[in-house]
Amino acid sequence: MANEEMNIKAEEAKYSEQEALRRQKLEELQAEGKDPFDVYKVERTHTSKEVKDNYEELEGKVVTVAGRLMSKRVQGKIGFADINDRDGKLQLFLKVNNLGAERLKEFKTLDLGDWVSVTGEIFKTKTEEITVMVHEYELISKSLKPLPEKWHGLKDQDLRYRQREVDIITNPEVKDTFIKRSKIIRAIREFLDNLGYMEVETPILSPIAGGAAARPFITHHNALNIDMYLRIATELYLKRCIVSGFEKVYDMGKNFRNEGVSVRHNPEFTMIELYEAYADYNDMMVIMENMVAYACEKVNGTTKVVYEGKEIDLTPPWRRATMVDLVKEYAGVDFDTIATHEEARAIAKEKHLEFKKDINDCTKGDILNAMFEEYAEEHLIQPTFVCDYPVEISPLTKKKRGKEEYTERFEGFIYGREVCNAYSELNDPIVQRERFEQQAKERELGDDEAYVIDEDFMSALETGMPPTGGLGMGVDRIVMFLTNSSSIRDVILFPTMKPL
Repeated sequence: MANEEMNIKAEEAKYSEQEALRRQKLEELQAEGKDPFDVYKVERTHTSKEVKDNYEELEGKVVTVAGRLMSKRVQGKIGFADINDRDGKLQLFLKVNNLGAERLKEFKTLDLGDWVSVTGEIFKTKTEEITVMVHEYELISKSLKPLPEKWHGLKDQDLRYRQREVDIITNPEVKDTFIKRSKIIRAIREFLDNLGYMEVETPILSPIAGGAAARPFITHHNALNIDMYLRIATELYLKRCIVSGFEKVYDMGKNFRNEGVSVRHNPEFTMIELYEAYADYNDMMVIMENMVAYACEKVNGTTKVVYEGKEIDLTPPWRRATMVDLVKEYAGVDFDTIATHEEARAIAKEKHLEFKKDINDCTKGDILNAMFEEYAEEHLIQPTFVCDYPVEISPLTKKKRGKEEYTERFEGFIYGREVCNAYSELNDPIVQRERFEQQAKERELGDDEAYVIDEDFMSALETGMPPTGGLGMGVDRIVMFLTNSSSIRDVILFPTMKPL
């Protein structure tokens, strides 16, 4: 008997006082044959929004609504309560004449967070609030954990990300962000579909990590007894689609990079990559600026946003500037006048630039890119396409027409942050193999993010790929700007977190 009492006390110690009371209420309900978890379905007739949008038609009529109980105040023979459903809040009015004393008393014992279905008549209160006069109600699910009271119990940012469901329940702004995210993604698909693009699905597991310079996640396939990689990019598979004869394709989905976590980086993130035969990087600029403006207009009703206190104008056309011009503008160094790698290295030493590899292994192109990142990037607040990247850091890109030490590549920047990357795609298989072999040397010099050779892709390229324009865009970062969210974690429902 003593052991049984100890077990009961140990079980009770698991829960807070409020949690213990809620569990007790549940046990009493179950003993009375009123188990809320025995409810399988609710015949709801309207959402809160449908009730409010159609008040003139519904006034005086009976509806059935359902939602989470967020507030209640029952005194004497009447009471008011609020429930939240997917669309927002709806007020309930409870009266002893309609419910009876016993049912009104039972309603008073419900806990905030409980789920209820309610049937009643639609009317307006003296304060003009659309309300349901409750004729009957049912407890359809019991909340065993109390909600934070008016957000006071969940201020910690880390805890908000860990308990996203509670974050959304108690903070309407968070819910609005994810509703907007869904609309943004729908608008992107709509924009591309209207241009005749076809959405395809490419593998998430791959025998190599190709298509980008990034550190992959590695797993093992037991049946095949081989290591496999979660994809870091969809590029090489999508180009194989172009080779096959599909002329406009895109894939929107998750990529995975085994790298740091920051306000701009999450190891699992959403990317869209699109490829169009017979197009070049100039066409990709037009698609990018119009696609973002289209999504912004759809969601916000304008092509201007305020992000962290600064107004950003996403209206096309966006500024176009070469990397060389921007480094000249912000660092005062004109790389068009630098003839050798040695001259560039001398400037890098003078500027105290740091590199992953020995500076004597760095090329003029490596140093130009480092100068851009150090001096120019942060100034690109308004949307800007930074064009013509060095060949050394663009192994999948065609050379710039007329300036062969550069490539027809651009990255889009907003608020000093990269949001997209695009090329006039390299389709010469001989040059492509040479570029891959150079990347292999970079890996030998210590760059573990350098590209690896994908022989399946090379075989496809040798089959023949037409001139092609390609674009990759970070969806999460665009959502950040269109929802004025300061961290990528604010726009990912369940960001990657270290277990407690």
